Amino acid sequence: MEVELVRHNGGCHCRNVKWRVEAPKRVVAWDCNCSDCYMRGNTHFIVPAKRFELLGDSNQFLTTYTFGTHTAKHTFCKVCGITSFYIPRSNPDGVAVTFKCVDPGTLLHVEVISHDGKNWETSYAHSNIASYSKDT
Repeated sequence: MEVELVRHNGGCHCRNVKWRVEAPKRVVAWDCNCSDCYMRGNTHFIVPAKRFELLGDSNQFLTTYTFGTHTAKHTFCKVCGITSFYIPRSNPDGVAVTFKCVDPGTLLHVEVISHDGKNWETSYAHSNIASYSKDT
């Protein structure tokens, strides 16, 4: 069964960072407890990178933080500090979109799944999270 994709718009709090993403109306979001996601309260859904588009001059308002393996690229707005999306370690070929940064009206349902980022290697192997950045 093929899932219908819709266009979702979103961005950061001050709206200097804006983007659009093609994703289903119903998404699975990951509530991660790694040190970074836990402190930010980040819960995100993952899409293939080709379905994500940064709009206008948004790039000039972004900065990136990395740590550990430096695989994840934690982007956030230089003005308001909000991480509305980032490149996750689990899916370096995809984009993790903070579901609360999606403009209202296009997401119909968000199923939240806990992801044990504190024990990343074990959790990653059993979560099937890597499949979420692949086109199906």
